[in-house]
Amino acid sequence: MSDVTTAEFNEEGKYLRKVRSFVLREGRLTKGQAQAMEQQWPIMGLSYTPKPISLVDVFKREADTILEIGFGMGASLVEMANASPHKNFIGIEVHKPGVGACLADAATAEVSNLRVYHHDAIEVLEHSIEDGSLAGVQLFFPDPWHKKRHHKRRIVQAEFAELIRRKLKIGGVFHLATDWENYSEHMLEVMNNAPGYKNQSTTGDCVVRPEHRPLTKFEARGHRLGHGVWDLMFERIN
Repeated sequence: MSDVTTAEFNEEGKYLRKVRSFVLREGRLTKGQAQAMEQQWPIMGLSYTPKPISLVDVFKREADTILEIGFGMGASLVEMANASPHKNFIGIEVHKPGVGACLADAATAEVSNLRVYHHDAIEVLEHSIEDGSLAGVQLFFPDPWHKKRHHKRRIVQAEFAELIRRKLKIGGVFHLATDWENYSEHMLEVMNNAPGYKNQSTTGDCVVRPEHRPLTKFEARGHRLGHGVWDLMFERIN
């Protein structure tokens, strides 16, 4: 396994250090996932590089590019890419079975506008993505670290919001979603205090789930059980 790093912040959102909090998670791949890694990675896989990639070179065209952080098994990401062939999509995930599943689904759906990283999202964003190049960044259902003493491990912090802002074009949107109300309140506080953003909610808080974000099976089950899901959308204005 290869060590990767992730950022850790204090309660004020100040960057503390890089911590080796996890490794690239190999996991046990199904036969289909392993086959997809072998066959589709050369087509859709992006290897981490410490310098910015050219999106035009990667996708062979000029188009709005959406980047998703932590796509899980990739079903909703593939669905979004399939529904918006005029856009480019990049997904980042550390769990190898998830990468394999995403590649398998993408191959089945015959999408050509999706690329994936098997690497830490912070490093990819900092080094591999050019400033001002993204039309959107998606962060759906990140680990809520619900215990108060673990809140510093939450990815949504002040310096993370600034990193995302730098990567977005003017008018680009940072779309966040969580099924933990406390985390949604934390996200809202961080983003409301982050310079250079405008909340797209007309009520100054959350937005109704936009149609372009697919309803996951997990989320649909939560709705049936009366669980809430909170979407936030913040536009880069400067």
